[in-house]
Amino acid sequence: MKSVFRFGGGTAEGDATQKELLGGKGANLAEMAGIGLAVPPGLTIATSVCAAYYDAGGRLPDDVQAQVLDSLAFIEGVTAKKFGDPTNPLLVSVRSGARVSMPGMMDTVLNLGLNDQTVEGLAAASGNARFAWDSYRRFIQMYSDVVLELDHGSFEEALEIAKEDRGYFLDTEMLAEDWQALVAEYKTLVEQQWGKPFPQDPVKQLRGAIEAVFRSWNGPRAIAYRVREKISHDLGTAVNVQAMVFGNRDNNSGTGVGFTRNAATGDNKPYGDFLVN
Repeated sequence: MKSVFRFGGGTAEGDATQKELLGGKGANLAEMAGIGLAVPPGLTIATSVCAAYYDAGGRLPDDVQAQVLDSLAFIEGVTAKKFGDPTNPLLVSVRSGARVSMPGMMDTVLNLGLNDQTVEGLAAASGNARFAWDSYRRFIQMYSDVVLELDHGSFEEALEIAKEDRGYFLDTEMLAEDWQALVAEYKTLVEQQWGKPFPQDPVKQLRGAIEAVFRSWNGPRAIAYRVREKISHDLGTAVNVQAMVFGNRDNNSGTGVGFTRNAATGDNKPYGDFLVN
């Protein structure tokens, strides 16, 4: 049974009418890609797989994993990058996408695909070693929290101590060598808390992140939100895997959100905010 649907490069296996199958985010990404908007390519794992994940005892079914890897080749073709390639690596984000919007209630993993080899490739390809090592430390910190379920506070503490030792106030003051040293510290924290080295295989990283997003459907935040909003616990979430777009590359990049209305006043005017670098 088909469980993974592709979008990007001017094509899409779905549209905005298929929220029950693709979730709200996946359906709208497919719609935008299908009409030719410049949506970073990706894949959506159907909402039905969420139940299959729980039926399999908290494991992504092998046939779905095979479909994910097949569709990953499609993303590689659109981006001209290769997942796990040490010279021109494809990095992806892994996000939830329920049929009904549940903002911030489930987990996300960014910069997935980085390891000790691909970080060097990203530095060379971008010409910006600081950006590459910052992205790697962000990935280790997020993956350790979301997927490995390690103590998030210990990573934050290590970052604050690193800045304090160097006399820095802002993260943006950290240099490439500072981030590289922090990456080594983070990997030590992982080995101490998890008992094993940080995962270096991008395929295993991806499976772990997908399973973690499905797991977060029944996390305390998500359950409490569904109870409050009277959303059925049986709907499940889709998972969207999408080529990364970076907000931390330089002062010409950033992150933000836009709305067709002012969320505070209801005025029918475009509204949003963003953060540079």
